[in-house]
Parts: sequence; C-alpha cells; structure tokens
Amino acid sequence: MAPPRLAVQLGDGQQLYFQHARTLLESLEAQQVDVHYQCREGYCGSCRVQLLEGQVHYLEEPMAWINADEILPCCCIPRSDIKIKL
Repeated sequence: MAPPRLAVQLGDGQQLYFQHARTLLESLEAQQVDVHYQCREGYCGSCRVQLLEGQVHYLEEPMAWINADEILPCCCIPRSDIKIKL
C-alpha cells in the first residue's frame, strides 16, 4: 500500500504534495521550492515557516525557538494537508 499523499499549499496558492522524502524541507527542495536553511537538524531555526493550516509531526524535537504558529521543515513531516507561508 502506498503512503498517503498529503497536500502542501504555499501562501502564494501553489500546491505541492509531500511524498517520498524524509522531511518537509527535503520534499520542498525536490519540488524546486527555495527554503532558506543552515543546519537541517532543528538547531538554528533558519528554515522556519509559518503554518497557516494543518498539523505536522516532529521527527526530532526542535532545539530552535519558534513561535506557536511556526514550524521547522527540516525536522518535521505533515500529519495532514497543510498550508504554509514561506
């Protein structure tokens, strides 16, 4: 059975899908979405984006400080369809 294909909508209306990637950041990069990052480990917070809708799951709890409406794509995956603002 194939894993679920979850929608990732960007703030500008562009719609992508999370699939075949270890993290949300890797999925975005594979689809040519430019996301600023540095550590890829949840330490620096450089990749933070605003989560407008949906839920994510952290593979590793991030060490960087983030606001309640922000996520770190380098260490999370969607749990539902999501909408983010880069």
